Amino acid sequence: MFMHTNQAATNSHEQSNVSLKVKLALLWTSLLFIILYLDYFHLYMPGKIAEIQTGKVIVFAITQGFLLIALALVGIPALMIFLSVALPAKANRLVNIIVAALNIPFILFNLAGEAWTHMLFGTVVQVLLLCLIILYAWKWHYVDQEKNEKPL
Repeated sequence: MFMHTNQAATNSHEQSNVSLKVKLALLWTSLLFIILYLDYFHLYMPGKIAEIQTGKVIVFAITQGFLLIALALVGIPALMIFLSVALPAKANRLVNIIVAALNIPFILFNLAGEAWTHMLFGTVVQVLLLCLIILYAWKWHYVDQEKNEKPL
C-alpha cells in the first residue's frame, strides 16, 4: 500500500497541469526575453554605439525599412505569446510550427559578422526554445482539447 501511494504521488508530479497553450506562450515569452537582452547586451560591445550613431548596423543602413523589419522580427514572437493562448487548437498547432521554423534562420543570421560568446550562447538557447515550440506543437493531440476549449 505504501508503494502504491508513493507511485501515485510520483505520477501526479510527473504530469503537468499547465496547458499546452500556456507552455507555448511561456516558450515564446522566454524567446522574446533572450532576443531583447541580446540586443541590449550588444550595446555593451566596444564601438557598437558609435557604429549605430553613424547610421549602420553591421553593413545595413539604419533606415525606416530596417527598423520596421527589426520590429517585425521582435513583434512576431511577442504576438505569438498571445496567439498561443488565443487561437483554436488546430490553427494554433500549425501557426506555432510554421512561425517557429521560420524564425530559426533569422536567429542564426544574427551571428553574421562579429559573434561573441554571449551571442553564441544566446543563439543556442533561442534555437532550443524554437525547437521545443516545434516539438510541443508537433506532438499536440488537439482533438480532445478542442472539445474542452472555452471561447475567450
